[in-house]
Order: sequence, then C-alpha cells, then structure tokens
Amino acid sequence: MKTEKTIQPFSGYLILIVSLAILIFSILNFKFHWVHIGIGIVGAIVGFFLLLGFMAIQPNSARVLTMFGDYVGTVKESGFFWANPFFLKKNISLRAHNLETTQLKVNDKQGNPIMIAAVVVWKVRDTFRAAFDVENYQQFVTIQSESALRKMAMAYSYDNFEDETAEITLRSSSTEINEMLENEISERLDLAGIEVIEARISHLAYAQEIASAMLQRQQATAVIAARSKIVEGAVGMVEMALEALSRKEIVHLDEERKAAMVSNLLVVLCSDKAASPIVNAGTLHH
Repeated sequence: MKTEKTIQPFSGYLILIVSLAILIFSILNFKFHWVHIGIGIVGAIVGFFLLLGFMAIQPNSARVLTMFGDYVGTVKESGFFWANPFFLKKNISLRAHNLETTQLKVNDKQGNPIMIAAVVVWKVRDTFRAAFDVENYQQFVTIQSESALRKMAMAYSYDNFEDETAEITLRSSSTEINEMLENEISERLDLAGIEVIEARISHLAYAQEIASAMLQRQQATAVIAARSKIVEGAVGMVEMALEALSRKEIVHLDEERKAAMVSNLLVVLCSDKAASPIVNAGTLHH
C-alpha cells in the first residue's frame, strides 16, 4: 500500500528571476534578424511555460502532486515554490476541522428511541490516502462518523432504569462513551488517512414521542426513593422515642397506647406538610 511521500520543490523566487530574464531576453531578440526572432519566440514560450509552475502554499496546507496519473509526492512546507508545470496540484488542508453530526434518531440497547449527536475534531494525517483512497474525504468523515455514532448508541442503554446491571450507559458514563466513540471513528477513518483528535456526544435525549413518559418515570423513581428514605428515618425516630420513654420511665404505655403513639408520630414525620396538632383534653378512650 502506498503512503505519503514528502518532497521539496524548487524555490519559486529563483525560477521567477530566471523566467523573467528569459522573457526580457526574448523581447530584445525581436528587434534583430529573423534568426534572433525565432530564438525570441522559443524563449518566450519557455518563459511563459515556466510561469505556469508557480504555487503558493499557506501554513497548514499541502499540495499533492501527480503527473499523468502517477503520484509524485506531497509538498507540506509553506512558502512560494515552483514545480513542473505538467504536475497536477491538488490542495489539501492540514488544519483541524470541526464536524457536528446531525441529530440521529436510533434505538438504544433496550429498544427505546433516542436522539443523539456528536462533535468530531479531525485533521488529515496522510495526504496520499485522503486524496486517492477515498472519493471525497470530507464526505467520508461525515458518513463514517454518523455510522459509528449510530452503532455505539445501539450497543448501550440510555440509562440503567431498565437495565440495572449495566455498568456503562450513554447518560451516566460520558467519559467511557466518548473514548469508545473516538476509537470507533478513528478505526473507520484510518482508511482515508484521517486522525481523530477528539470525539464526544453533544446531544442526548429521549425521542419526542416518549420523552414525556420517561420524564414522569424518572420523577416517580425520585419520589419513591425520597419517600423510602423518609419512612426509614421516621421508623428509626419512633423506635428511639419508645426506647427513651421506657428507659427513663417517664410514662408507662400499654400496647394500644404504643400503637396510637406510633401512628401519630409516623403521620407527623412522613407527611409532606406541616402537622396541625389537636389537644385532647379528655382521656385516650373519650
């Protein structure tokens, strides 16, 4: 498999001086004998031919040179150069590019429809592969990045509500997911000589048709968890109160009064609103 070959072309300033000198010499020969006129015509053709070989390369840019279908080499150094005018010169940017994929609608591992998008930072590493191994390397990056994102989204659950044994999910394991996404895209883009600098998820949400139901489900889960903590704490406080009353012999309660006390304390401690106390002026049974 061919790879990139870096070459160093001639300085453009030197060839520019030579070509201008040839043109001036040719113009001056038109004033003399027809033999000199013929020399002048040939010199003018050579001078104009030399002018076709100049190229200016900006920083972080490269020119891929080919001649009659054969790869000659790549010029990566910035500056003003001259190369054979018969060379075809294809410009390739070596700068870092940002790609934001479209929001894809896919099903996660549990079959739930989700919307997902990613940002990929990439640049050309091998100009030969980018120029000749794929038809359009920029379009190749876009399609392969979206394909890798779709594959990864289908391999993991959005969260662990349905898959409680999942150690890695799209929502909670952002670092691991981004690393796997970067590796997956890098493997696909290596064919085109593309280096992936960074890849990360930029958008992640349930699809619109189930977003409302999933939000209610998350809220219900949070409420249940909070209520469980409240009940657990309330039972502990009631137990402590009964033990303290019994140990200090402040009051002796039979089983019926203990049950009433436990009921009242649990109502006060577990209620989501402030309790309104009622003073009983009689006895417990009246």
